[in-house]
Amino acid sequence: MKKITWSVFLCLSFIYSSQIFAQDQTVKELKEAGSKTIAKDPKDTTVKIWKTGGLLSVNVNQGALSNWAAGGDKSSLSVASLVSLYAFYKKDKHVWDNTLELAYGLVNTTSLGTRKADDRIDLLSRYGYQISKNHWYAGMLFNFRTQFAKGYNYTDANKKIMTSDFFAPAYIVVSPNISYQPSDNFSVSLSPATARWVIVSNDSLSSVGAFGVDPGKKIRTEFGAFGSVNYKAKISENASYQGRLDLFSNYLKNPQNIDLYMTNVLLVKVTKLITVSLSLDMIYDDDVKSVDKDGNVRGPRIQLKELMGIGLSYRFKN
Repeated sequence: MKKITWSVFLCLSFIYSSQIFAQDQTVKELKEAGSKTIAKDPKDTTVKIWKTGGLLSVNVNQGALSNWAAGGDKSSLSVASLVSLYAFYKKDKHVWDNTLELAYGLVNTTSLGTRKADDRIDLLSRYGYQISKNHWYAGMLFNFRTQFAKGYNYTDANKKIMTSDFFAPAYIVVSPNISYQPSDNFSVSLSPATARWVIVSNDSLSSVGAFGVDPGKKIRTEFGAFGSVNYKAKISENASYQGRLDLFSNYLKNPQNIDLYMTNVLLVKVTKLITVSLSLDMIYDDDVKSVDKDGNVRGPRIQLKELMGIGLSYRFKN
């Protein structure tokens, strides 16, 4: 009986030990399998046909004063938002770049109330077909620019003059062109034959011939030469710059007076979500008159807009 009992005990021990060993081997194999990496096939040279992404940004600045000897507004609040999207296509000899920028900002102070600080809708689409190994392309450019809301010129704290509105003005540019694009970060487009339409949909603005339209008309057609330069640069691991310069000469009226549109944006990333931004825009349009502090209409001048802020931003791409 004792021999049978010992035999049974030894058999059970052997079976249990075998199971433990088998489990240990299984766990070990699973760990080894989990730690393996998948090596990319060196023959797989597939590149992305579409590159998409963008930037979402909101900057908020607030200030308050109470019994402040140096003086100033009791309170101030400014909000600036930006949506910048892109979609780039590249396959064989075809390239198609698309960008959309939407910006809007407000500032409110105790003495001045609420005023607009930024307002922009800008859609740019450029197609090119490679005609040279030296990065030369022949293609077509389309650009549409306008704004969201009414804009005013404030002659004093209690008087304002409306100077712009949604689709007043709006600019549409269609330009067959030759372009040089050695990389995704730099391009130059030139066209000796470009059509541009200036739209002023607001009745009160069109009635006085704002933005160069004939009084009472809402559309002005121009034909001339167009040039555009786009540049992006990664200054450091946390800083980047993006700029654009558009030049247009109207053959039909004062071709020597060249219209200019220029944007510059510098972004410095402080943390993953916090970014400091600095933007400087310049516009010169020979058909846009200026208004002095007394409300009198004067000749065209360089328009400047500078914005600086710190806020939340989020970048994304495919």
